[in-house]
Amino acid sequence: MAADDMTRVCIVGTARHTWRDESQFAPEPLSMWEFVSRLAIDDAGTTADVAAQLDHLAVVHTQSWDYDNPVARLGERLGRDDLPGVSSLIAGTSPQRLIDQAAASMMRGEISAALIVGAEAQSTVRRMERSGEGPNWSYPNPNAVSIEASLGEWYLPTELRHGVLPAWLTFALLGQARWAARGAKPADRQAMFQLLSSLSNVAAQNPDSWYPVAHSAERLAHADAGNRPIATPFNKLTTAFPFVDMAAANLLVTDAVADRWKIPEDRRIYLRGWGFARDASHIAGRESLSSSPAMQSAFSSALTMAGLQQEEITAFDLYSCFGSAVQFARDALELADNDPRPISLTGGLPYHGGPGSNYMNHSISTLVDFLRENPNANGMVTGIGMHMTKHVAGVWSATPGKNPLPTSDEPQLAVLDDDAPGHTVQDTGTGSVTIESASVIYGREGEPVSVIAICSLPDGSRCYATTDAPDAMSAVVNDEWVGAAASVAPTDAGTNWLSL
Repeated sequence: MAADDMTRVCIVGTARHTWRDESQFAPEPLSMWEFVSRLAIDDAGTTADVAAQLDHLAVVHTQSWDYDNPVARLGERLGRDDLPGVSSLIAGTSPQRLIDQAAASMMRGEISAALIVGAEAQSTVRRMERSGEGPNWSYPNPNAVSIEASLGEWYLPTELRHGVLPAWLTFALLGQARWAARGAKPADRQAMFQLLSSLSNVAAQNPDSWYPVAHSAERLAHADAGNRPIATPFNKLTTAFPFVDMAAANLLVTDAVADRWKIPEDRRIYLRGWGFARDASHIAGRESLSSSPAMQSAFSSALTMAGLQQEEITAFDLYSCFGSAVQFARDALELADNDPRPISLTGGLPYHGGPGSNYMNHSISTLVDFLRENPNANGMVTGIGMHMTKHVAGVWSATPGKNPLPTSDEPQLAVLDDDAPGHTVQDTGTGSVTIESASVIYGREGEPVSVIAICSLPDGSRCYATTDAPDAMSAVVNDEWVGAAASVAPTDAGTNWLSL
């Protein structure tokens, strides 16, 4: 196919908004969706009736309110009762994946104009609940299913018994494993805080940020009442902050539609490539705890599809729910420590804010503005779902590139599944073990509560283990656990007791 004959896919309208005034409640998510959708349509700058010409609507899952039919309700608000579309599951990868699916449909000639939108009003929900009344918004889902009801499907029984559930713990364990595998160097620990400090500097200059405050690496590393420890090595100011009121939307069309709408070339930002891959669902079962083969696969797929090398990317927005996520991404991209290119355009999830599954809509929207201002640049955005399990990357540019996008979303289905080489996860362990990762969990007053560890057994399998013994907690807090003699024994509660 000649380059001039290829269908190309581009964003021609984008919008994002932050409702930062906490003296009043933000609108419900449906109204937020409508608000940024209309802003994105206005941003296209066309006299065409965009809403009437949309043929696909993609709504990112919102944790703030469970609607009965998100696509239909937003379609009604936009005057399109007939507008087909999809809504996503909970995942930090969702916005880019929805875009990729829409792009593949465009390449097949099935659709030509899609709106991808999402919003969270978690700050408002929390303030409502603290006042004694939760939200009573429109169109509640009569068949709502709680997340708790799905835990048995997502986690192993041993993970449930050991409490290996929250992301702040699993990302801490993976970060600790990387730190240990690299030699347990103090400089590596400091590097994480320095990376996050650089993100806060970006957020401080971003008018969309929830927390536009710059923090030094020393401040982030120092635990106190205003920055309480969460789980080694994370303090509060280094973790994603979900209690925000934010929305973002991106309008994706074919170049034929952009031509028909008379969108100037300098307003079009092209999707050049994407990739998606999964690591094993259960972190103790992964081949490596200190790196992510799936992340490497997703990034490589996106760059290959785009026809670009990593060195040709001008700016990144690396998903930054926790410091370990940024470090793993830098490793996967083989970025040098002194690489001067931006690793965030928004300021990241701890400082820009982490609006649930919709963060990537914000990072993509911010990248669109960056590329419009820097037409010779290329940008990459990345996303993570679950426990560093799902990985997505998108490459965008003001120039369309020479490679056609695929007519199938099969590249998204490149999966490193639970049958990939790895380690069997045992329910129980007995005897000597090697600790591959360990983290101290802290209470809300900053007191150490327990240790959670991932241990390697002599036969190569792994198990989770826990203890609240003061000497063991002290060893982990003081970074003295790497290489220490350790053993585990089963308990009546179904956990494995760790002794150091």
